[in-house]
Parts: sequence; C-alpha cells; structure tokens
Amino acid sequence: MFKLLFKYPSTVFSKGQLVFLAAWPVWTLGILVIAAAAFVAWLLWRKRGKTALPRTAALWSLETALLVLLLLLLWHPAISIATLKPQQNVVAVVVDDSRSMALREAGISRTESVQSILSNNLINDLRNKYQVRLYRLSAGLERIEKPADLTAAGAATHIGDGLKQLLSESAALPLGAVVLLSDGSENSAGIDAETMAEIRRRRIPVHTAGFGRERLERDVEISDVQIAPRALAGSRLSALVSFRQAGFAERKTKLSIRDGAKLLASREVLFQADGTQRTESLSFNAGNAGAKNLQVTLDPLDGEENPRNNSLNRVLQVDPSKLRILYIEGEPKWEFKFIRRALEEDESIQLVTMLRTTQNKIYRQGVASAKELDEGFPSSVEELFGFSGVILGGVEASYFTPLQQELLKQFVDRRGGGLLFLGGRAGLAEGGYAQSVLSDLLPVSLPDKKVTFYRDPATVELTSAGRDNSLCRLEEDPDKNVARWRSLPYLANFQEVGAPKPGAVVLAELNASGHAKSPLLATQNFGQGRTALLATSGTWRWQMAQPVSDMSHEMFWRQLLRWLVSGTRGRVSASVAQPVLYDDGRLTIRATVKDTAWLAAGDATVEARIMGPEGLSAVVGLQPDPLEPGAYLAEWDAAKAGAYLVEVVGRRGQEETGRDVLTFRRDDGAAENFRQEQNRELLERLAEQTGGSYYTPRSIERLTSEIAFSEAGLSVREMRDLWDMPVNFLVIFLLCGADWLLRRKWGLV
Repeated sequence: MFKLLFKYPSTVFSKGQLVFLAAWPVWTLGILVIAAAAFVAWLLWRKRGKTALPRTAALWSLETALLVLLLLLLWHPAISIATLKPQQNVVAVVVDDSRSMALREAGISRTESVQSILSNNLINDLRNKYQVRLYRLSAGLERIEKPADLTAAGAATHIGDGLKQLLSESAALPLGAVVLLSDGSENSAGIDAETMAEIRRRRIPVHTAGFGRERLERDVEISDVQIAPRALAGSRLSALVSFRQAGFAERKTKLSIRDGAKLLASREVLFQADGTQRTESLSFNAGNAGAKNLQVTLDPLDGEENPRNNSLNRVLQVDPSKLRILYIEGEPKWEFKFIRRALEEDESIQLVTMLRTTQNKIYRQGVASAKELDEGFPSSVEELFGFSGVILGGVEASYFTPLQQELLKQFVDRRGGGLLFLGGRAGLAEGGYAQSVLSDLLPVSLPDKKVTFYRDPATVELTSAGRDNSLCRLEEDPDKNVARWRSLPYLANFQEVGAPKPGAVVLAELNASGHAKSPLLATQNFGQGRTALLATSGTWRWQMAQPVSDMSHEMFWRQLLRWLVSGTRGRVSASVAQPVLYDDGRLTIRATVKDTAWLAAGDATVEARIMGPEGLSAVVGLQPDPLEPGAYLAEWDAAKAGAYLVEVVGRRGQEETGRDVLTFRRDDGAAENFRQEQNRELLERLAEQTGGSYYTPRSIERLTSEIAFSEAGLSVREMRDLWDMPVNFLVIFLLCGADWLLRRKWGLV
C-alpha cells in the first residue's frame, strides 16, 4: 500500500534526502507560499459578510493547502538516494546454522523455512543484480555453495564474531550489504563496539530476517544463577536463581542444587504469571575444601517444549585456608566466653583474642607465638594486616592511638578486611566512637548522647533483607527462619545505635519495651572491605536459655564471622571475568599483587599454573597492566570443554609474595539450549543501528527491491521524482472535493 501511494518503498524516504530540481531558488518558494496564503485570505475577507469566521478559516485552510501543494510540485521535488551499482557489488547472505534453527514449528524447522525462502527466488533475484556470497554462521563463519548445505548442527551462535570475520574477509571487496537470516539467539558477548564502528564506517547496512516464534508456549527456563565464586569450607551460601516460564502459571516444581550426584539443597517453587522474571534464593553448605562443579536445576514439567534449559552449571572454589580474626574485648563478660566457644570447632576461622582484665593487663588466647600481640593491639601494617578480620567489643575508642585508628580504617579500606563492632558498656556511642576516625566505618550514624546501653531484655525480628540473607539463615525455609528468630530467647542487653547510613543494610531489628525499633544487625561495604554492627553483647542467652542440642548461637556466630572475612584476600588475588565460558575458551586471567605494606607491587613476577581436562597442563606468564599499578593480565584459550583449576603465584625477586587458586569451566553446546524463541529485539536493533531493515518470512520478498539503497561498496547517487506520486493527485482531489462539499453545504455555490 505504501509503495502504491508513494511510488517508492519506505526505505527510499528513510535513507534519501529531499531536494528541489527547479531552477528557481528555494527562498522564492517560501515567498510565494506566504503570498498565496495572503491572497486566499484577501479573497475570503472580501466575502466576510456571507460567511461566519470559523467557516472562513476552514475554507482558507483547504485552499491554502491546495495552493502550497501545487507550488511545491512546480519546484520539482525529488529524492536523492545512493544505490548500488548492478553486478559490481557483493551481497553477503549469512544464515544462522546453529542447533536452535532445527526447532520445528507448525511442522517445519526454522532452517527448512530459510532454505525454502532462499531457494524460491530470493538467491536468484539477488544474483541477477549482485555477486552473492552465501555463508553459514554458528560459532564461526563458513562459506557454502547452496542452501542445501545448511545442517542446523552448530553448537553456538556468535553473531558478533561472525560479522567481524566477514568484515575482515571482505576488506578488499565492494561489500554492498549483509543479509542475516537468524532467530537472533545470540549466546556470546554480542557485537563489540569495534565491529559496530567498522560497519558504520563502511556504511554497510545489515538487513535481518527473523525466524521462529517470539515466545514459546510451554517452557521453563533458568536465565541466570548467581553464586559467590569462592567460599570458606563449611560456609552457608545462597544461590540466587532467576527464571521465567510460559504456560505453567500456578504450577509447582522443585528447585535444587547438586554437587555431582550429591544433593546440596532443594525447595519447592510456585510459578507466577506467564513471562514474569522471578528470582528465588536457595541456601546450601559449601562443604569441604576443593573445586566444586555445581548444577542448579528446575525439575521439568510435563509438556515442556525445551527441558534442556532447566539447568545451569556454576563453579565454586572452597578455600581450605583457616583465616584469623582478632577479637579485642574491654572487660570479661559472658558474650566473650560464648563467642570463643562457638568458634572452637570451626575449621575455617581461628579466633585470636585480647581480653583486658585490668586497666593495664591483657589476656591473650589463640596467638601464634609468645611474642604475638605482647605489646598490645597492633601498631604496624605488617602485624594488623596479617589478620583477615577484627572484632571490637566493649572497648572505648580512646583505647586506640590515632595511628591504630587510622590503621583500622586502612585495614578495611585498603586491605579489604572485615570489621565488626559489638555493643557494650564501653562501646559504640558510650565509647566515643562517634567522635573518632572509626565513625566512618560504622554502618549507622551513632546518636549524640552517652546513655545508649541498656541492660533490659529485647527480642529480635528479621527485616525483609535479613529474611533471605544467608548470614541470618537458621532454617532453610524463609518463613520458618523468620519464626525461629522470633522464638529466640530475649537478649540480655542492647544498645541504641541511631539511623542506618545510605548504602547500609539492616538485617535484624530490636524490640524492647519502652523503646522504638532500632537496628540490631547492620552491614555495609567500605572501600575494598566490609563492616558490620551488632548492637548487643547479650546473644549468649541464645545458648544458655535453650537446650544443649540447639545450635542457633553457634550457627549465627559462625555465619557472621565467615561473612566478615569471606571477601578478604591475600597479597596475591586472582580472578576471571566469567566463571563459566560457553563455546568460546578465550579468557583473561587477572591478578593483583601487594607488597608487605599492602601497596601495589609493580615489580613482581606472576605466573598462572593451569590444570584442565584430559590431563591438560600449562604455565602462563602474566604481564603488568599499564593502566593499573600492581595488576597483571594474561590472555589464554581454554581449548577443551570441562573444569579448570588455576594457581597464580607471585614473586618479588626470590621471595614468594603469595598465591591464589581459582576455578572456571568451559561448556560447549549448552548455550544453544537457552533463549530459543526469536530474539526480535536484537535483530531489529542490529538493523536499525546499521541502516538496514528487519523482515519477517512473509515480508522478506521486499528485500530484493530495497537492498539496492545503500552507500556501501560501489554506489551511485540517483534522483527520483516525487511530483508524480499518486498520493499527490489523491490529496489534490480530496482538497478540492472537501472545499466544494463545504461550500455546497453552507450555500456558497
């Protein structure tokens, strides 16, 4: 219909430029338009006595519009547009040949639909005007001779890499356009900015044709799983599982996480409305030290179109290290005793304690040697930064020298350590922390008063944030967990701590008679580390007032202290951007190295020792990152699918600075099982950003007439007349007819 009225396809108007071919300058057209409008107004004004003002205005609008249109046509309007020279340009037809194209819909696969379209005139019509090159696309790009060579057997769809390869291979060719026929199920990093910039520089339009349904009718898919890549042995972790479904609203299934054949945790989930993205938390125990391959699964339901997208793999490195936490307490108390007892059998945490028994006497426990801490709280980087976490009990801020206070701040900020503040008779606001350097580290703004510590009973209630946080997980079921916290014995004391700071997270609140609700447990990130506040020194009642078999007190303190130091790393810290690689093994290994003062060490020698599947072994040297002192990088390709273990070792001269261990895995073919509906949004965006058009299988017949409009390759600029468009004569007829009908209706003719 558009072409019938406007003579040319809509592409001509979107890509072309309006010009006037008449010899007269355009500014004279503007003068004549104004004059024509004034002349019509004068004629109507002469007969103003016979016509009301609204009717006069209507007639003036119609007659002025008619004169303006006639003047425009006299100036010979045209569209200036670049078109490809016939037989002198290459058109690349790229067909998605991945496994998702084998899906059958209405009795025919997506690949069969593509083959039918290509064989029924599309290829021949293009070859009549251009040099056509046919490619199939999966993990890479491959030239083929005919549509029958398509197999829909590719293990991946890398559209970005395919376009990049095509640009490289056609650098010396007059590439006029690219035609991409795909379901858009891209499962790599997408099209990088460099490739997109090169397409735009060469002005190559990428025309896309989408195949497949835009939504599966009966399907459940896990879209993402977030699990910390490393943890301490025995830690409680939460897997955040995001999923969506269609056709199974109000149905239930089981969400589970396994380490091989071992079930770590499971729970029942209820599906909500179709198409709704939902995230559920599943808590599990990290178990013993070592690398673990975890599989998160939603049990398939009857009638699912694609059950292969119901599970995702993740890797977890469980650290065998025993991290040391320094706990300083200002006076003997029950809380001190029971915290030590809760950590006695913890294989991941070693608690080193300093208890002030008198004003000038400290009782040390858990020290590595007789000399450790013999002069009191550490005053040097080397001594304090040797710990992974610090707990400040009921000890006043003035107990620490200005140097020690600054060291504590740097311990969190630069070292990445964890710092826990406890309530107490001489702690927090009572201990002058609001006026100290350490106030910046607190997740709350302490009240400006002294009487904040109360020896009154208080009960605990989890907040919405604490309900799903693994730090507060005493029961697997969230509702049962909330109930268990409410049933805990009352605390022996509590402390007012003020309002939480922006960015802080309050996990639990206090309820005390005669007092407003206030934070009990709050956390925040600070610099490279983290801090927490527990506004009581009375959790010991959770042990003393319950049966011996109840482990609430032990579980809470072990989880809290593991959380405190879980992000603390050594002097050598290694990482990879993606713990799971799909179909492409290329990755960057990154490491940071610190010296003994925990400052960036730019003079280190760093190497990665890699062990992989089938006995694979490699040693890779990491090179300094020029943009970040103390950072080292190495590019590597994991050629085989499976799990990999990487040990990164740093040295300065002959001295070993430290080492770190990480794990990742490569999965081939798994990504094609996900997002198997047509990703129309991606295909439309690619076409729009490159100057191309998006087509459906029904509208792709327009491609052969519209593909010519391109500034790429060898092109020539054409002038296409607009004065004889059918729509012009239709508008003239409608304007004249409307004017006559109104005049007749109002008795003016």
